[in-house]
Amino acid sequence: MSRPGRELFDRRSRLLWQAGTPEERYGPAAATAGPGSVADLGASAAPAGAPPTKETQQMPLRVQILMYDGVEEQDFIGPRDVLGHAERAGGQVHTTLVRPSAPGKVTCFFGTEVTVPAAWEPTDTDLLIVPGGGDQLLNDPDVLRNLVRAQQAGVTVAGVCTGVMVLSAAGLTKGRPCTTHHLAKAELAAQGGKVIDARVVDDGNLVTAGGVTSGIDLTLWMITRECGASIAVSVESVMEYEQRGVVWRSRSS
Repeated sequence: MSRPGRELFDRRSRLLWQAGTPEERYGPAAATAGPGSVADLGASAAPAGAPPTKETQQMPLRVQILMYDGVEEQDFIGPRDVLGHAERAGGQVHTTLVRPSAPGKVTCFFGTEVTVPAAWEPTDTDLLIVPGGGDQLLNDPDVLRNLVRAQQAGVTVAGVCTGVMVLSAAGLTKGRPCTTHHLAKAELAAQGGKVIDARVVDDGNLVTAGGVTSGIDLTLWMITRECGASIAVSVESVMEYEQRGVVWRSRSS
């Protein structure tokens, strides 16, 4: 006799990946949404009153997620899930997990082992996501230098949870609007960040998020900003997740 939970899992797998069409996965309009096009789902994922975001995607979005020993599982897997679904929904999104020095395994905060396929190339991406977790990166001068190098080269640098403190250690948040996990906000402010009470703070080439699950909201916002609101709504639909909290966006971003 099969277990109900297993039956549900198998059914979901069939619907999403095996028998499912783009229309079944992401809604009727996604069936015609090829790379770079935006499905018209009749809704916007942008917060009320926010400046307009892209409605069509002109160029592929290259994303790196920086992995390291002690990284918090949810901090990277939430964004990775959003990015994967965005690509399947018709967005031009290419995501790579990277390690600071070379490919290899990392052991996450709760003991999960992940094989990371690539080394970090700081300037060879459009968006870099730094998840939170341990403090290993805080004292790595090469990582801190490369974060500065990446942003100077035009990369948008994003921090999730205490990953924002790594950006702070590199000097990227000094004098700029930002946020982090609520337990680290005082420290972030003491280091010169202009802490904003929001779940996601978008200051152009610096985007930061609150704790843990906020990484999902940060990534949904980046998909809205770079790929179009309809792609983000498609992702919300298949993940059965609605963006939470406030996205604070600077006028210059």
